[in-house]
Amino acid sequence: MVLSKAGIGYKGNVARIEGKEKIKKFLFSLGCYEGEEITLISILAGNYVVNIKDSRYAIDEAMAKNIILAEH
Repeated sequence: MVLSKAGIGYKGNVARIEGKEKIKKFLFSLGCYEGEEITLISILAGNYVVNIKDSRYAIDEAMAKNIILAEH
C-alpha cells in the first residue's frame, strides 16, 4: 500500500521508496528509508504530515505516492 492511501493515524514501516533519484535522496535525508517506522499524523490541504524518527514533516501527495508501506 502507498502512503497516500493510508488513513490518518496509520503507523507502520516503509517497505521501499519509488520514484526519481532526487525524490529518494530527499526522503532519505528526512530519515525515510526501508524499514523505518512512519506515522501519518494528518492530511492538510493536500499535504501529508508524517512522523519519522520523532520529527514531523509535511510532504505533498506526489511524494506520498512514492512511499510504499510494508503490509501487516
